[in-house]
Amino acid sequence: MQDVQGKVAFVTGAASGIGLGIAQALAAAGCKVMLCDIEEAALENARAALAATNADVAAVRADVSLKAELQAAADATIARFGKVHILVNNAGVGGGGDYGAWTQASWDWTLGVNLMSVIWGIEIFGPLIETHGEGGQIVSTASIAGLWAGVNPSYNVTKYGVVGLSEGLRPDLAKRGIGVSVLCPGFIKTQIMESTRNVPSRFGAVEGMTDGTDESEFAVLAREAIAHGIDPRYVGELVREGIEGDWPYIVTDTEFEPAIDERFAAIKAAFDRIRDRVPPR
Repeated sequence: MQDVQGKVAFVTGAASGIGLGIAQALAAAGCKVMLCDIEEAALENARAALAATNADVAAVRADVSLKAELQAAADATIARFGKVHILVNNAGVGGGGDYGAWTQASWDWTLGVNLMSVIWGIEIFGPLIETHGEGGQIVSTASIAGLWAGVNPSYNVTKYGVVGLSEGLRPDLAKRGIGVSVLCPGFIKTQIMESTRNVPSRFGAVEGMTDGTDESEFAVLAREAIAHGIDPRYVGELVREGIEGDWPYIVTDTEFEPAIDERFAAIKAAFDRIRDRVPPR
């Protein structure tokens, strides 16, 4: 896809943060956008603000961890715009406790939003993109924690999952005219640390990235870094460029490049250790 102008995009987690930045960038480039989020008031505010710029936008509320609600959102998108070219699986939460403090609810919530919604999104929207034969793009938001396990276990697991899913699907979907990109942002100015504000009641009480008043050292540092993080609109422009250029990976900065290099070096060292010991076949 060399130009998003006139295309239709569906963006989850679009009421704030990275999702809103992506929606703003796409709309400014002439893309029609369906915004989707669980936070209804913020979603309507985002829609109204974009509509005031004469962008062709609409909004649908959904808990994207529930496949039925995501399907209903897809149906609403087709009813409003007739087709869809771009899927942005962006909704995400900063949930889950550290080792020794895991609960079923926090794992279910984090896996449901961060990973299962991406799986359901591709399953639902992939065929819709294929149907019109005009090609398209799927962008899924992982994290730099999808390339380097630097956060808590459940968050890392979901983000590595999004990276693996995207990498594995890219060659297959290319044959169907659909590009696949994975977004791995660093510290962006979002509300990720306040994710528990939107926990559905069915999960009950769950752990977020912080336990509140008694914060871990990581939580304190992360909160400060996010408060002074990159503008989500900048990320949105990177994503728009990534869609038009069919970038396999979209990163936002170089802050964690040394840590990722170190990880790759450790993997390479594992191969080097056994290089002369591999038995013949």
